[in-house]
Order: sequence, then C-alpha cells, then structure tokens
Amino acid sequence: MTQVNQKSARTRIAPSPTGELHIGTLRTLLYDYALARQTNGQLIFRLEDTDQKRYVEGSEKRLMEVIKKYGLNWDEGPDIGGPFGPYVQTQRLDIYQKYIKQLLDKKLAYYCFCTQDRLDQLRATQKAAKQVPRYDQHCLHLSPEEIKQKLDQKIPYTIRMVIPKNETIVCDDLIRGRIKFNTNDVDDQVLIKSNGIPTYHFAVVVDDYLMKITHVFRGEEWLTSTPKHILLYRYFGWQPPIFAHLTVLLNADGKGKMSKRSGATHAQAFLDEGYLPEAVLNFLMLQGWNPGDDREFFSLEEFVKAFSLNRLHKKSPIFDPKKLNYFNGYYIRQKTDPELLKLIKPFIPELDDQTLIQLIPLLRDRISTLKNAADLVKFISTDIDYSPDLFTQKGIVLAEAKDFLTAAKNMLESQSDWSFNYLQTKLLDLVKDNNWHTGHFFMVFRIAICGSPFTLPIVEVLPILGKDKTIAKLNIALNKLGQ
Repeated sequence: MTQVNQKSARTRIAPSPTGELHIGTLRTLLYDYALARQTNGQLIFRLEDTDQKRYVEGSEKRLMEVIKKYGLNWDEGPDIGGPFGPYVQTQRLDIYQKYIKQLLDKKLAYYCFCTQDRLDQLRATQKAAKQVPRYDQHCLHLSPEEIKQKLDQKIPYTIRMVIPKNETIVCDDLIRGRIKFNTNDVDDQVLIKSNGIPTYHFAVVVDDYLMKITHVFRGEEWLTSTPKHILLYRYFGWQPPIFAHLTVLLNADGKGKMSKRSGATHAQAFLDEGYLPEAVLNFLMLQGWNPGDDREFFSLEEFVKAFSLNRLHKKSPIFDPKKLNYFNGYYIRQKTDPELLKLIKPFIPELDDQTLIQLIPLLRDRISTLKNAADLVKFISTDIDYSPDLFTQKGIVLAEAKDFLTAAKNMLESQSDWSFNYLQTKLLDLVKDNNWHTGHFFMVFRIAICGSPFTLPIVEVLPILGKDKTIAKLNIALNKLGQ
C-alpha cells in the first residue's frame, strides 16, 4: 500500500450535469471531504459539463442541493467562487485552447480529419478481425501543408494525443499499489472534439493541475484511462496528483456493479424513501473503508478524525439494503419526539401534528425508514381494501372471524372510556369469557382495523383512531364477511 504525506490536501468533487447524483459518487465525495477536512485542506466543487449531448436541464442545481442535504459542503465552486475559477468547464474553453496549442506545437497532439463514417468502418473491420478497436493513426503523419490545406478548407477535425509505442506507464495507486500499463494498449485519445469542446480526459488533467488538486478519488472504471492522464501530465511537465481508484459498489446479490434493478441508485432517491442523511453517510463510510476496529457508528465529525487512506479496501463491497436499514433504524431511534415529528411529517401530510405525536412512540422502534411510518399508519386516514381471505390464516374459518368481530363491535359500541388500559382489559376479558384463542382473535381484529396482519400494537392505536372510526372499520370488515 502506498504511503503518503497528508499535509494539506486539495480534493475535488466533479460531477457531470447529466442526471442525478449517484450514490457511488456520494461515497467518493465522502472520502474527498474527509481527507480535505482532516488535513485542513480544501474541497473543490467543479462542474464537468463538456458532454453537452447528455446535458440535463437543471441538474447542476440539483447536484449541489442534494450534496448539501447530506450535510456536506465545499470551499470553492461555481456558487461561491474561489482563486482558481471558473469552476464550470464550458466556461474554461479559452484555457483549454491555450494548452492544446502547446501540445500541437510540441507535436504531442495532432489534427484528425477522419469522418465518422471512416471511423465506424475502421471499427467494424477491426471487430470482424477480432482486434481491439482503436484509431489507426491515419492522420498522424499528415504534412504541415496538408494540415493547413484542410484547415483552410474548414474540414471538421478533432485533436488527438500522440501515444508513444511500447512504453511502460506506471501509476502508484493508493489502494492498488503500483500498476503498470503498456502504451501499445492505449488508443490515441481524442482531446478536443469537433465542436471545439475538450473531452473529459483532457479537461480533467488541465483542471486538476491548475486547481492544484493533490488527491484524486475516483472509481476503478477509470483505471484504463489513467495512462492517458499520466502521459498528459508528462507532456506538460506537471506532477500528477495522488490517485486512489475506489472499488465499485456491488448489487445486493454481489453480482455486478450496483444498478437500478437492485433498487435506488441516486442519492436523492434514498432521501425520498425516508433514509436519514446521517445514516446513509455512515453506511457509505464503511463501503470501502474500515476503522481498524469493530466500531460501526460514526458521525461525520468522528469519521473525519478516524479516516485513514491506508484503510481503503481493494475488494468491492456489497450494497446491502438490510444493513442500510439497520443503520437507518438506529439513527431514527436516536431522535427525540419533536425531531421525529419534523422528519415524519412530510411522509404523512394527511395527519395532524397531534395525531402524529401520539403515534411516534409506537413507530420509533418499528420502522427502518420514514416511509415505513406512512405505510404503517395509512389505515388511520384511509379504509384499506383487503381480501376476506386474510382472515382465514392459522386455521381460522370465516364464521369464527365473524363471531370475533361481531362480539368486539357490540362490546366497543357500549364503551365511553376509550383509554388504552381500559380497552385492553375489556378486549382481553372478551376473549377469556368466550374461551377464544387470544392470538387468533387479535389477528382478526388487527386485520379488520388496519387491513393487514402486520401493524402497530393494535389496542394502543385505538385511542388515536377514535371510537367512531374503529366501529366504522369493524362494520366494513363484517360486510366483507357477509354480515
């Protein structure tokens, strides 16, 4: 494992405005944040918007908003400025032109006038021959006169970097140690597209250098691009940053990179599902890093203090929703009643605060997400539709279920005291007097009131539900049973 001198780190988060912030990007940001804060350094937000074809209107605003919802911030960026701006790549085009000219003058880059049809045909031919598709350097050896003529004719072009033959490029990665690449396996990368906008590979090197980035955390899928980037640093005579290629997050089944088939993949979606930001961050901290002991729970401040580059993992972690639910349930249980009321309210807007305050003690230990709470209390404001077959579990017959509910309704209709202790005593007496099976009775009663066999403690919700609604739900159940 490569050791580094953590003086004052400058890290960066550099998303593309092509959609929502991926949960894996949030994990990367978490490590960027920890190193910058731990070393009294700076975290930079840079918007990498050179892929204009995939641009999604308004996504740059949503990217910044969701990061802030998770309690993270940056020291320089498009919204707050800084000494190395602009922090949006399409606002830096004149900077890239300056540096691409340097490479052209040194013959370390060259104009490529090949049409898309030619490139497509070349690719098809190479694939048919079972070769790795790559550019054949057709335009590398054009004479200055030929180049000038084509430029004068305004023939569209890209600019490619020159890749030397049969050289070994070395990257000392923080996680994977020393990695070697042979340049024969590297294509002549396009640096400037035909529209004059740089590709990611060129812009990221120029920007990271000019913004004085010291450490680059990124996914392991960028490993194959690393030799191109290291070559560009060499061409400019610049010192590369320290690279740490993080493992990918795997699907819950451990098969393949985390994808939508396993559930939510965007950071905002987890908030929408009722996960707390601090729980998601705590879970992500341990998806690629460990503290070296058996600690599980870390606040953001505690994580910053404990974070160590030498404890980043080489093995891809499985994104286990059950483990995330475990963390979220823990953080929910740490909330006070007023805090939980504020958090739950957006998920259950149909209930007033007084009702929610009564429900919170029943919910706290029984939910793993805030959205679970909405599901558990839906019966209070809505009559749940359910099949009468639900009553026939555990060998119960419909006639028996009907007897349970008829007797319960008749008894409850005559009660004026609607407190929990009183109602529990009366219902238990009813079961005892009729020599019924306690579990069977309360399962049927629970289904009648809540529309499900899995609910909050059924007698405890009756004072919250109220007498009129309770009787109404029993009538609905009896109608289903053919009263």
